[in-house]
Amino acid sequence: MGIIFRGVVHRQAIPLKRCAMRVVSYVALTTASLLLCLVAPSSAPAYRDSFTAEQKAQLEKIQTVRVEVLMLSDKGPIEAAPIAELVAQRLSELGYQTVGDASKPNDVFFKVKCEQRKTWEGTTTAGGDADLPDAPSRLWKGPACQLTYVLGDMKIKWQKEVRASFEDSVSAAQATNAGDPAVFAMANLKEKLNQYDFPVLLAAEWGQLDRLLKLLDAPDTPQIRKLKIISLLGDMQADEALPKLKAALKDKDLSKQAAVALGNMGKEGIPVLVDILKHSKQPELQAAAAKGLGDLGNTHNDSSVVLPLLEMLDAPGVDITVQTEIAWALGRVPDRRSVQPLFELDKKLQKIRQDPVDPKMKKLKEAVFWAIKQVYTEDQYSSAGTHSVHS
Repeated sequence: MGIIFRGVVHRQAIPLKRCAMRVVSYVALTTASLLLCLVAPSSAPAYRDSFTAEQKAQLEKIQTVRVEVLMLSDKGPIEAAPIAELVAQRLSELGYQTVGDASKPNDVFFKVKCEQRKTWEGTTTAGGDADLPDAPSRLWKGPACQLTYVLGDMKIKWQKEVRASFEDSVSAAQATNAGDPAVFAMANLKEKLNQYDFPVLLAAEWGQLDRLLKLLDAPDTPQIRKLKIISLLGDMQADEALPKLKAALKDKDLSKQAAVALGNMGKEGIPVLVDILKHSKQPELQAAAAKGLGDLGNTHNDSSVVLPLLEMLDAPGVDITVQTEIAWALGRVPDRRSVQPLFELDKKLQKIRQDPVDPKMKKLKEAVFWAIKQVYTEDQYSSAGTHSVHS
């Protein structure tokens, strides 16, 4: 289907080597440079591991899923049928058939292990997942369900986690007179699993675009699920999804997420985002378009996004949140044409004195300051201009 899977890069830390050069050359910005290098987190989730062409073909053809659910209380295994039935029902929403018997034909093995007191099984390969609600971590010891799948004999590194709304099931059960803590914990986990959209995540992980598009078009699909699907379509970079994302721009409830998703697509999304930035009457949508242009310009080393961004940087009536995203975008696509407009806006902003300080104004000043640093130093020290990102 021509689908390319990649990680989504948003605003990340600046490489230390580049920061060091800037510290030497641009002393006034030393503190900010070091903070950006040392504090900014990385966010580049890979959609799936590296598979062979044959394995990718297997994933895209998955139809029958073998489901196994294991439920463990502090005293040992307990009846897993209620959650197994829920998992099968949720997978059927995307058209998957499920079996529970290992002897019956199946395309993939999906395993759910729910525990009253979670035992640590290690973090994801990328690491740094301690604060992510759906990623395994050594910090959470309360009730949790871990979701994994196996393709053939290969256990995939894809792993998600659903946590209960409390960490201590005994005290939580006592506080609500709920009776058996294990039963109480599993009931809560079942509720969380019913809310967590793992079937959509699996369809994207397996590269099954048709299932996602069909669900997106279904009139009874909840809005929150449509938003998730749109986000995944952008991450998948499937050309077939482009018309759907353009159509979603006309829906006020989906338009912002669609604009962000377009920023993860190929260069074909640039004209659409430029049109939104210049002509939309919704500041949130304009801001999302500006961010998308920065993403595309950075990813594809495409400076064609710079002039449209500069035209709107300080345009009459432009919203301050839009200006902020434009500044971040310009910093991500360093170009000497941005130097003077950014300096002029910075001078204007420095004259504004507020007490108390407007949080939006503070964010705009920070964005302009950072963009100037990126553009000015790139202009001084690099004729080509490698692109950096901000967190």
